[in-house]
Amino acid sequence: MSTAEETAGGETSAWGEVTPDAARRLLVAAVEAFAERGYHATTTRDIAGRAGMSPAALYIHYKTKEELLHRISRIGHEKAVEILRVAAGGEGSAAERLADAVTSFVRWHAGGRTTARVVQYELDSLGPDARAEILALRRQCNAEVRGILEDGVATGEFDVLDVHGTTLAVLSLCVDVARWFNVNGPRTPEEVGELYADLVLRMVGAK
Repeated sequence: MSTAEETAGGETSAWGEVTPDAARRLLVAAVEAFAERGYHATTTRDIAGRAGMSPAALYIHYKTKEELLHRISRIGHEKAVEILRVAAGGEGSAAERLADAVTSFVRWHAGGRTTARVVQYELDSLGPDARAEILALRRQCNAEVRGILEDGVATGEFDVLDVHGTTLAVLSLCVDVARWFNVNGPRTPEEVGELYADLVLRMVGAK
């Protein structure tokens, strides 16, 4: 599966929000290069070469390498917020909403593991302003999961003494899937999502 095809649910996605086509090709090439080599070891020449373009062509669409990383991070984190917000605002009990949130979030990190690795693990490569923007999006992710846990505690569905710490644990479990998931492994993204949802419900003592 190519980076352009990685999505939350395994469906084809071509980064449709990124236009024109040349800018999209460069962004996809940057994701692949950053995931493979790391941000600091990747040059603009590496990115342009992967996209089949000249280094000069890259600067028509992105002023700097950091601008590329910033856009990748922003799009990825906005998608993460959307996934969790939809689950948190859904119908059903707190346990059902938490299971939906974990299943969907894990599926995104497994199905889009190359993109997710860059989005989640290159934060410190961003400058102060860009980093602050991404951290604000991360706080939104945290708030959506924390809200579900607080609802579950309030209704007696969950037995959680430390909601803040448990929120971080749940998100960390989901995010780490991007590190190890193998498309040739024994489980699909959907199966890993269901497994993790069950583990998280046990973690919070779901009734």
